[in-house]
Amino acid sequence: MTFSLVWLPEVLEQAGLKVAEVNGWRTRGVSEMGTVRGVICHHTATAAPGNMPTLNMLVAGRSDLPGPLAQLGLGRDGTFYVVAAGKANHAGKGLWEGVTMGNSQMIGIEGENDGRGEPWPEVQIDAYARGVAAILRKVGSGANMCCGHKEYALPKGRKSDPDFDMPAFRSRVSGFLDGQTPPPPIPAADDQARPTTRRGDRGDVVKQLQGLLALSPADGVFGPGTEAALREFQRKAGMTPDGICGPKTWAALDLVKTKGP
Repeated sequence: MTFSLVWLPEVLEQAGLKVAEVNGWRTRGVSEMGTVRGVICHHTATAAPGNMPTLNMLVAGRSDLPGPLAQLGLGRDGTFYVVAAGKANHAGKGLWEGVTMGNSQMIGIEGENDGRGEPWPEVQIDAYARGVAAILRKVGSGANMCCGHKEYALPKGRKSDPDFDMPAFRSRVSGFLDGQTPPPPIPAADDQARPTTRRGDRGDVVKQLQGLLALSPADGVFGPGTEAALREFQRKAGMTPDGICGPKTWAALDLVKTKGP
């Protein structure tokens, strides 16, 4: 069964954010969501190194709580990992702005952070705020419908995440919603003038990409097949599998071409 939050990647990508879709996310969920009212912010409380070491746990759950544990994971480099399109076990008992059914009415985002004083990289916290704003805009809510798990959870004091200042974070989200902050800078092209290319693009540059990915036919249409092949290449190359061919991915493709089979 495909669940309703299939719009998550598109909304985040339209906000200029890096997105990686986790295999099977469209059919992953405890059950279907209700009416989405807002977002609950979390941190993973994982000290392991790496960009998103908690990803498998977000998908599969823990011994005491079945997965998925959030709809979205947020890596330390600002990449959103789309985990589930259905309801996730992230909220528990709580209350925020009249919402008591957090799992059914609030999207959960787990930011990768140990929660014990690890600094939040600016690229991550910026992506966090931009992503929350994009989701709230999609569901027609204001910044007040973003809360921390520590603010939502009952009894008070039951949760401490995320460990950043939520009023200041909501102010940042509000700025994005009001259009006060420009979109993030995205490299428009690499040093060979090849444009950053993504799903929906068409033309000779897409044919060039498809050729480097050994796709046949190279029809010049960046559709789901091209995106899937690009994500797989990025995974094998140890890159963030965001399905976007920017300067770093072009360079990696060139390196493979130079080395040959």
